[in-house]
Amino acid sequence: MESNKTLTVAIAGNPNSGKTTLFNVLTGAHQKTGNYPGVTVEKKEGRRGHRGYDLRFIDLPGTYSLTAYSLDEIVARDFLINEKPDVVLDVVDSTNLERNLFLCLQFQELGIPVVGALNMSDESKAAGVLIDEKRLSEVLRIPFVKTIGSSGKGVAELLDLVITEAERPIDADLTPGYGEEIEREARKLVAVLSRDESLAARYPIHWLAVKLIEKDGEARKIVGRSAVAAEAEALAAKSIAWIEKHFGLDAEIAVSEQRYGYIHGAVSEAVKRKKVARRNLTEAIDKVLINRFLGLPIFLFVLWGMFQLTFALGEYPLSWLEAFFGRLTELATAALPAGLVRSFVVDGLIHGVGGVLSFVPLIIILFLLISFLEDTGYMSRAAFVMDKFLHLFGLHGQSFMPLMIGFGCSVPAILAARTLKNPKDRIATILVTPFMSCGAKLPVYVLLAGAFFSRYAGAMVLSVYAIGVFLALVSAAVLKKTVLRGKAAPFVMELPPYRLPTLRGVLWHVWDKTWAYVKKAGTIILAASALVWAVTTFPRPVYDEAALAAKADAFAAGLDRMRIRDRTAALLAGSLDESSVPNAGTRSLLVRMRTDIASGAATLEDAVNARVAAAKEGYIEGLKRSEALENSLAGRFGRFIEPAFKPLGFNWKIGVASLTGFAAKELVVSTLGILYGTGRDASGEDETLRQALVDDPVFSPLSAYALMLFILILAPCAAAMAAIRAELGWKWLGFTVLYMTAASWLIAFLVFQIGSLAGLGA
Repeated sequence: MESNKTLTVAIAGNPNSGKTTLFNVLTGAHQKTGNYPGVTVEKKEGRRGHRGYDLRFIDLPGTYSLTAYSLDEIVARDFLINEKPDVVLDVVDSTNLERNLFLCLQFQELGIPVVGALNMSDESKAAGVLIDEKRLSEVLRIPFVKTIGSSGKGVAELLDLVITEAERPIDADLTPGYGEEIEREARKLVAVLSRDESLAARYPIHWLAVKLIEKDGEARKIVGRSAVAAEAEALAAKSIAWIEKHFGLDAEIAVSEQRYGYIHGAVSEAVKRKKVARRNLTEAIDKVLINRFLGLPIFLFVLWGMFQLTFALGEYPLSWLEAFFGRLTELATAALPAGLVRSFVVDGLIHGVGGVLSFVPLIIILFLLISFLEDTGYMSRAAFVMDKFLHLFGLHGQSFMPLMIGFGCSVPAILAARTLKNPKDRIATILVTPFMSCGAKLPVYVLLAGAFFSRYAGAMVLSVYAIGVFLALVSAAVLKKTVLRGKAAPFVMELPPYRLPTLRGVLWHVWDKTWAYVKKAGTIILAASALVWAVTTFPRPVYDEAALAAKADAFAAGLDRMRIRDRTAALLAGSLDESSVPNAGTRSLLVRMRTDIASGAATLEDAVNARVAAAKEGYIEGLKRSEALENSLAGRFGRFIEPAFKPLGFNWKIGVASLTGFAAKELVVSTLGILYGTGRDASGEDETLRQALVDDPVFSPLSAYALMLFILILAPCAAAMAAIRAELGWKWLGFTVLYMTAASWLIAFLVFQIGSLAGLGA
């Protein structure tokens, strides 16, 4: 084979086999994401050079078999059949060898070269399971190598085997047998199916014959489109009837038993077990964490602690980034002449994109905690704990994982529902997933909770998350009792042993999710912020300078000069901390005045006059900005829609900002930053966005909380809507948008109006 030839390697395996960890070790930073051909399931692709080859790794969805029950299984199987990778790298959990080899044999049946990675070999050895990988390779005729994904052990040997198998001619005799009885019936079907040359050219005929015997729905569709459809279907029905009569079992079960019998014989040859002191750590922990009485309260406490820790640790870097973007605003204002360019840079870019990027520390901390819980194995326990609870609302226990993924992003959460085998369970899960508070909604919550609830910010945000979960469950219950009524499927889920997460693995997850957030801020949010700036800037107003000056003089005359004098004196004397002045420009002014006063070049009265002048300047800027906003396209549209938002306690600015959430929820923050982020307070000091919201007389803690709920329930972003349409079609997308938009308005209305009647709106 020529040098630098590309080999496509499909990485597959059971869930919890360490497949993702091994994929990350194999590909390092050379990864990209996309969609599998013809479907919207996200795939990861990575590359690595080895022995003169360019190895292209495709990470298939984790699955237990290739039988077409769930959409994940269909995706994995269709990729192998249609894309025809050069090698399948099957990641096998060495601690559960027989169950994992069931999938490995199905890869072998497809006639594609298979290499087995006996992953977590250190754990199997510690458990007393001694695997002779050479003997196992001889018996199954599949090359195996022991690996430890967390440390990278065995990776070099694994890569060598991949290349060796790719270079080796395909041996058609490698297909495992199922015993004479089943093989005889399969050969009859092979003879018929082989007569259709196009069918034989595209699919492994023996595999297709076995799948027909297993009553595989997708295989029947494939054969149904062939030239031998009628004859093959009639023969398959006879073969199935004979096998079921002979074995006294369903044909699918009979084939599975033959597979497991073959596997059991191989394992007996290659595996020895020795007695070791039984480690009960996992069992001891599970007695508490999945206890029927304690499991759910513990899970809720873990979630509460996660959010409290996120806010406690994130407040400091959040304030640092706010200060950084404030300083950046000052530098840009000083460096650029007044006009459209400065307005675009300061108002459109810094206040728009900067407002979103300020929340990166909280995103990092939250993803770090979630990744830690996932990698320890606790999230699987949480799904187990939530199973009975979810059944009360008509949801399947397996719905828990998509809903949990929804706390990160709705798009992969919607796609993760493909693992649900029951179509009605899958539809219900997808429709309620947008109620989960994704990472894009978190900056909105943090902004409002930090501004209006300070000490109780974590608890308020957690309450919004909890309300989202509650609404998802209630909506699911209504759906499953009406349009999606059906029998609930049983929940079976593997509980992996507890593992100490590796630093590399956790950091990789955090980097992957955080980079997606930052990349979105630098592309979609950047473009949208520019658009929002444009509609809030044009058409340009013509100001009545004389009227503005008169208003500014009246404003200055009404200032409490004595209070300003006392505060300025305290700041200059050092008896008042300068950190209470948020604006660096104002602090610089005070430093200069302190120097001038010390040298005798200025007096305290000069300092007071300078601050009053700055306040007048800020007041004039505020008047101009208010007039410009109201005259702009956004202002005119906002005034038009304001009657619909007034009952919720919102003004037109909040209405415009909230509607941008249809494109991306982060845009709510960036739009508020553009609409509010350049004001000045009465001392002429630039305000942070949080302070600007607090100073707006329309905003109150009650209206802020109503807005948090409105954003929580509002129809999902454009990307999530596209995912729903691709998965369920236009009808269900239309239902989702109308239902969630109406619900968001109604709940925000009830909260604000009832709260106002109770005297909470002050």
